[in-house]
Amino acid sequence: MKKPTSKIREELARLQEQLKQAETRDAERIGRIALKAGLGEIEIDDADLQAAFEDVAKRFRGTKAGSNGKEKSAAGATGTLPATSLSAGAVAGQAGEA
Repeated sequence: MKKPTSKIREELARLQEQLKQAETRDAERIGRIALKAGLGEIEIDDADLQAAFEDVAKRFRGTKAGSNGKEKSAAGATGTLPATSLSAGAVAGQAGEA
């Protein structure tokens, strides 16, 4: 039996709200961890910080850190940022602010 378009739209709106809530939870969790690590107290360019976070993500996904960035996920990564060879500890030790 086919679903009417109104039901599909309702389901889509519900799923979009669930996605928004999940992304908010993830962002708050990562933000809390970054603050605990001291990233809120340093001055660092957003692009450099994003590149360092991408390297950390690659480390935990098991891919090689410092790659050319072509295997970025579709979740917001553009592949235009240069990859860095910073470790998580090196990011926390840099002078800068997020």
